[in-house]
Amino acid sequence: MTRRDPFGEIEELLERMGREFEELGGTLDTPGGPQFPGAHDVDVDVIEDDESITVLADLPGFDDDDIDVELRDDSLSIAATREEERDVEVADAGEDAPDDPDGSNVRYHRRERRSRSVSRRIPLAEPVERDGATAAYENGVLTVTLPKRSETGAGHSIDVS
Repeated sequence: MTRRDPFGEIEELLERMGREFEELGGTLDTPGGPQFPGAHDVDVDVIEDDESITVLADLPGFDDDDIDVELRDDSLSIAATREEERDVEVADAGEDAPDDPDGSNVRYHRRERRSRSVSRRIPLAEPVERDGATAAYENGVLTVTLPKRSETGAGHSIDVS
C-alpha cells in the first residue's frame, strides 16, 4: 500500500500553477495575446540603442506633478494619479435646482471625469546608471531616458594572494 504525501501534492500543484502564471505573463505583452482590464493602464514604447534605454509612456490628462517615476534594481515604475475636480463654473441654476452632494446648486447631466490612477512596471533588459536618468513630460507623453551602465565600470577586479 502506497502512502500519500499531501504536502508533496500541494508543492507539485504550486509549481504547476507557477509555470502556468509564467506562461500567461509572457503573453501579456505580445500583440494578439490575452487582454485583461487594468493589465496595461499605461501604454509604453521601450527603445534601446548603444548608449541608453528610452521609455515613452502615454499619460494624457495628467499634470507633471501627478506623475511618480521610480527606478529600481531591474525595473522602472511609473504611476500617476489625477484627483477629481470639484470646481465647476456654471450659471446660477436657481433655487429649485437640487443640491449636489458637495453643497453647490449644480446638476450634472453626465459625469465621466473622475479620479484616476494608473501604473506600469517596465522590466529593464540592461543595467542603467541611476545618476544619469532623466524624465520629461510634454503633451501627455512621459519620456524617461536611462543611460546604460558602461562595461568598464561594471566589474571590480580582486587580487588573489
